[in-house]
Order: sequence, then structure tokens, then C-alpha cells
Amino acid sequence: MPSIHSKKVISCAAFGLFFGASACMAATPTDSQLQALVNDTVTPVMQQQNIPGLTVALTINGQPHYFNYGVAAKDTGQKVSENTLFEIGSVSKTFAATLAGYAQATGKLDLSTKASQLWPELKGSALDNISVLQLGTYSAGGLPLQFPAQWDSSDKMLGYFQQWKPVYSAGSHRQYSNPSLGLFGYLAAKSLGQPFDQALTQTLLPKLGLQHTYLSVPAAQMDLYAQGYDKNDKPVRVTPGALDSQAYGVKTSAVDMLRYVQANLKPETLEASLQKTIANTHTGYYTVGDMTQGLGWEMYRYPISLDRLLAGNSTEMAMQAHKVQWLNPPQPQPHDVLINKTGSTGGFGTYVAFVPSKDVGIVIMANKNFPIPERVKIAHKILSAVAD
Repeated sequence: MPSIHSKKVISCAAFGLFFGASACMAATPTDSQLQALVNDTVTPVMQQQNIPGLTVALTINGQPHYFNYGVAAKDTGQKVSENTLFEIGSVSKTFAATLAGYAQATGKLDLSTKASQLWPELKGSALDNISVLQLGTYSAGGLPLQFPAQWDSSDKMLGYFQQWKPVYSAGSHRQYSNPSLGLFGYLAAKSLGQPFDQALTQTLLPKLGLQHTYLSVPAAQMDLYAQGYDKNDKPVRVTPGALDSQAYGVKTSAVDMLRYVQANLKPETLEASLQKTIANTHTGYYTVGDMTQGLGWEMYRYPISLDRLLAGNSTEMAMQAHKVQWLNPPQPQPHDVLINKTGSTGGFGTYVAFVPSKDVGIVIMANKNFPIPERVKIAHKILSAVAD
């Protein structure tokens, strides 16, 4: 059975979908009913996908609920807890984007600035004509999903950008890309006058109250670092690469990720500069189908059907270029949106989604890279039940 720490129960109405009308006879549902919802949703997927360990964290009206399943490492049998550290893959991009939003909020970064103005070594390259915003919204002109292997290190990435040639005109297409968003975060840190790792861990994370979120897990925390497992169930963890910190390098716990989601749900609880920061990341710049691209985050009008949410998080969306429809001017997102991001490394899978108008959010982290559609289905089912 999973462990559960639940500080507040929720209204019962939505549970009729899953447990019948009898579940709503009491004034409020019990913690066991909430646990049953998560169990019934998660455990079949864990069995089907052979997932060693998984955590689900929910925030409902500001209250955290944690559901922990399986083991953090098969060789030790250590159980998953809300303090277990997971690799979150591309959800790391939202932290890089939040740092950029902070630089923007504090007057250090103008998103219209050309990349080569912030990194003079890029002068004479295609990055003379690419803005920071275009990098941050994957619309620079066709930067690939990954760095080519021969360029995938911190000492070679400059050479890659210097010789890169766009495939599309700047701003015309969305092409999901680690080099694009990674460079966005790198330049944001330059605008703050700090290396990225320092700017994130010493400036931004403390302001957000995140005390167990790392780029490099300290020796004292290694016992909490889950072991990831690849598709063949072999142990694996993320390895260094060009702009890894910015694009896919964050490791964190369910407690910290839920606190991060709560900051995004209720930014009015933060200091003024962070309120502006969150608003910046939730600003919509263009649309592709049902999805509106923010900074790091991807947004949909809520409620949204499962099919539409799956389409927005599909392999096609990640792997192919799509023409974009720019919003002019950029638009602060309405309250009734679902905001989400997926993330994967070789041995981990993550999904984060939240709905500000309902004050609900979910974090799913596993020590196996299981299919994104399964993550989205879990989140959609649970959020649909708990959102009044």
C-alpha cells in the first residue's frame, strides 16, 4: 500500500464519478476515498509499465497531499517518500524560464534582445538575428531536439551555435529543442551577471523556498537520490551534456515540486518581483493548435478534454516543427487554464499540471521513463475528480 500524508480533505461531489453516489453521502470524503482514487489510477500503470517507484503529489486549495509507491532503488529496497529526489528532465526548462522571468521582472533582461548582444562570441552567426524570446519559445528557426553528439559538451556548444544555420525563418515555426531553451536560460543568467548554476541555486530557488532542489545532488543528500531505470530495467542516471542544467538537469523532491506548483498557483503570496516573474512565465506568446506557449510552461483553456491534452503533449508535438500563430501583443493567460510540462531522462519520467482557477495541481515523478500519454492520463483523471 502507498503511504499518504493528507492535511485536508476535499469536497465530495467529484468523487461520484469514480465511487458512485454513495461516496457522497458524508459531508466530506475521507482521506481513504482520496487515496482510493489515486491508487485506482496509478497502480495499474505501475504494473503495466514495470515502474519501480513513483510519487504523486497533489495540492488542493493550498493543502498538500502525498502518495508514495514502490522503491527508490531496487537493490536497497528503500521506499519512495515525498523527500525522495527524482530527475525531472525537461520540467527543468520551467526553472530556466522562471530565472529568465525573474531577470525580466527585475529589469535586467529584455526578451527582444538579440542573443549575440548578450553573448558577444556569437556575433557573426545566425544568432545575430535571433531574439532571446525566440530561443525561449522554441521559435529560433529549427534548432534540433538535442545537440548533435559531437557538440554535446560545455566546451563545444559555442562552436555549435556559431556554425548553426536556421531551417525556418525566425519566429515562424515551433521546434521543441534543448539547445534553444538551454541557451535561453544561459543568456538569462548572463543578464544577471552570474553563471546559470549560481543564479538558479543561490538566487532563484531560495526566493521560492525550495531547499531540496539541486543541479548537483550534495553528498549528504545522495541517500535520497532515487535510482533511475531504463526501458530494459537497467540502472541509469542522467549524464552531463551541453546546457544540461538549463534543459534537463534538475533533481528535486515531491515536497519542493509541490511548493513550486503552489507558487505558480498563488503568486500573490510571493514578493513583488516574484509575482511579476510568475506572470512573465504564464504570458502566452503564440498558439499551436490548442496549446499556448508560455515561457517554459505550455497552457490550455480549461476544462480540456483528455484527447486534446494528449495531442498537445504528443510525440508529434515534440519531434516535428509546427507553424505558429503569434499573439500580438503577448497575452497574460486567463485564470481558467491548465498549465503543464512533461519531463524525461533515460531513467525518470515526470509530469506537472495545475489549474489556477481551481487551485489544484499535480506532480507525478517516477524512477522510470514511462510513456508520456500514461502520465497525462493519470493527471487528467485525478485533476478532473478533485477540481470542483
